[in-house]
Amino acid sequence: MASLNCGVTLTLLGVLLLGATRPRGGAEALELSLPHGSGITVLIKPGAFTLPVKSCHMITSRKYVTTLSIKSGERKDFSFTCPNPQHHFVMEIQKNIDCMSGLCPFGEVELQPPTSVLPTLNRTFIWDVHAHKSIGLELQFSMPRLRQVGPGDSCPDGVTHSISGHIDATEVVIGTFCSNGTVSRIKMQEGVKMALHLPWFHSRNVSGFSIANRSSIKRLCIIESVFEGEGSATLMSANYPGGFPEDELMTWQFVVPAHLRASVSFLHFNVSNCEKKEERVEYYIPGSTTNPEVFKLSDKQPGNMAGNFNLSLQGCDQDAQNPGILRLQFQVLVQRPQNESTITYVVDLSNERAMSLTIEQRPLKQSRRFVPGCFVCLESRTCSTNLTLTPGSKHKISFLCDDLTRLWTRAEKTIGCTDHRYCHGKSYSLQVPRDILQLPVQLRDFSWKLLVPKDRLSLALVPAQKLQQHTQERVCNASFSYLVASASPGQDLYFGAFCAGGSIEQIQVKQNVTVTLRTYAPGFQQELSRQGLTVSFVPYFKEEGIFTVTPDMKSKVYLRTPNWEQGLPSLTSVSWNISVPRNQKACLTFMTERTGLVCQTGRAYMIIQEQRTKAEEVFSLEEVLPKPSFRHHNFWVNISNCSPVSGKQLDLLLQVSLAPRTTDLTVVLIAVVGGGALLLFALGLIICFVKKNRKKKKNKGPPVGVYNGNVNTQIPMQPKMFPKVPKDNDAHVYAVIEDTMVYGHLLQDSNGSYIQPEVDTYRPFQGPTEDCPPSPPLPCSRAPTAKWPTEEPSSGFSPESESEPYTFSHPSNGKTDIPLLDAHKPAETGE
Repeated sequence: MASLNCGVTLTLLGVLLLGATRPRGGAEALELSLPHGSGITVLIKPGAFTLPVKSCHMITSRKYVTTLSIKSGERKDFSFTCPNPQHHFVMEIQKNIDCMSGLCPFGEVELQPPTSVLPTLNRTFIWDVHAHKSIGLELQFSMPRLRQVGPGDSCPDGVTHSISGHIDATEVVIGTFCSNGTVSRIKMQEGVKMALHLPWFHSRNVSGFSIANRSSIKRLCIIESVFEGEGSATLMSANYPGGFPEDELMTWQFVVPAHLRASVSFLHFNVSNCEKKEERVEYYIPGSTTNPEVFKLSDKQPGNMAGNFNLSLQGCDQDAQNPGILRLQFQVLVQRPQNESTITYVVDLSNERAMSLTIEQRPLKQSRRFVPGCFVCLESRTCSTNLTLTPGSKHKISFLCDDLTRLWTRAEKTIGCTDHRYCHGKSYSLQVPRDILQLPVQLRDFSWKLLVPKDRLSLALVPAQKLQQHTQERVCNASFSYLVASASPGQDLYFGAFCAGGSIEQIQVKQNVTVTLRTYAPGFQQELSRQGLTVSFVPYFKEEGIFTVTPDMKSKVYLRTPNWEQGLPSLTSVSWNISVPRNQKACLTFMTERTGLVCQTGRAYMIIQEQRTKAEEVFSLEEVLPKPSFRHHNFWVNISNCSPVSGKQLDLLLQVSLAPRTTDLTVVLIAVVGGGALLLFALGLIICFVKKNRKKKKNKGPPVGVYNGNVNTQIPMQPKMFPKVPKDNDAHVYAVIEDTMVYGHLLQDSNGSYIQPEVDTYRPFQGPTEDCPPSPPLPCSRAPTAKWPTEEPSSGFSPESESEPYTFSHPSNGKTDIPLLDAHKPAETGE
């Protein structure tokens, strides 16, 4: 039975209308008479009102009463002690109809007694019809038809219909209904109880329904819902939200014009614990070769159905110890077919092993007006508001939707490596399959989950075009971006959002990571074709992330630490490898003076290292950050976090800008003067060396020379001095005089044999490279400090120890680069 309280709104509205209606109250006497044999009983009793009101009583037979009952054949006079009895009392008019011992009064049901003779109270008319189990009763509702509402929902006009039935002695609630809906008929078995609630200010004087006799329906009830155009209806199982009766059958019949399409969606359901049979829903669909079509409540329900169809809910024999509860709330949506409903799209996932695709509705604002549904249909029959396609199969889908912009797609693919020996050095292109791009709905997200063996390999993300990190100082305005986040269990690390048009050439991550392509505009495909992303499996490193940055002169580069909003995780290290182009300098600026970090355990450091000189500057992140500084060569920036105090997280924003490298005039003058002095010093050394060499040669024996046959020995413009010497006679030509011929006596050992010289081989340079970021300092060190490398030999040559042998290299092919000896007088021997 419907609640007798019509609510605060309806009561206040009744107060306003009271002056325009028949005012009754106070000392005015009322009279109510019921004819004999009518089967009507009138009960006036206090109502459950929420507004605070003064006390009010009824007076009958000069007595104060709070309840008054009038039966068939009785006549009573009564009055109220207050001018507004509608705020205190309600009236129930119940009529019992016995169809088991006599004929049922079929036809239009009248309101008895008429509302014109009743006091101005909230009224509830109740018709309780008792019939045999083999007799079916049908309630027919004239215009307007009924609309089912959930428990606790009120009707706009205050007029409520409550319908219930009987299973033996148990009453079963079919539902509560308002006006202006699609329900036209309700067929019951074994009697029916109909309650019509009218607020005191409502002038309705007809019941709005009729009763007809029908044959046995062999089920609990049948509800007919008629659609004359586009619209929706929400319906519920018997006793909802309570449990559906055990092992019962309930059917809904839907009348839909042939040119429209209907789809069913289950809004809420629960299943019970069955001992026998199985709970299910059955559809009788026109044109189906498998009628009835049986579905579980958890299955996707049919859609895109043309014409009339039936839906039935079948219960089961429940477990006596733990019966559970069966209930169902569903929606039927009827709309015009769209052009897309006749087009079938093929999504081929047969070659995929770890990829899934979900098509779903994007969040929209709720509206009170009718909104056509948006459904995705699999094989043109199984339709739902969201659909997930699994890998290993080829899927055919279509859309039943008036506006496809209300839908979007999300996809996820896993690329994993289990054997580091096989994966090392391999690369994969992160591309969206064409079957997904050809769908008429927007791609919202495509995620690649990249997995590597722990402590064996790391990942490198290389874009086709350099990326820009999204910051408040420089917002990404592209049609899509890449979201990079850690995928390792138990690690919450978000590296950031990146879009095309920046200075980041590479992103390296330590462990598992998820890369999500997120789109923001329908035209993203044109930009996506120019912007690719490749992932490579690289050797393992210890930093959580390494960013390779190459700035340009056009704009400033903003870089921020991962987890910008939550703070860099504890004991995490990240690095930036920043390149400085030739003839330019980079200005490194920190956007805040302090980080606000407070360490609980450990220390937090920042290291800035020049890659050319290996000079390191170490700063404590708990203190004042360094001021802007210029860097003339490539450099590293490394951030190492501590275990911070709760609420004192590490967030750091860097700015890098380029400027042309300028040389100070003073430096130029010093360099010129220094170069001149160095040149004069070199000349002085050469002169001293030459003089000393000449003095030595005077004391040496006969000089040993090298004869070069390619040099013209004739004096120019003079006749040849040796005309008779044949040109081909090479007996006088010496390419080179072996050292052993002159100094051979020095190479003999004590036995008189010659010692063979040792020959060394070239060894490639095995020194450090510039691809590794600086290592963080020990936790016990202090900052700020400057760490300078020890002096080492230049990398341009390899130092040799004194024990390393060497040998001379001699010219070949008859050519020599040894200069001719100068013509001097014979030196004196005997040195």
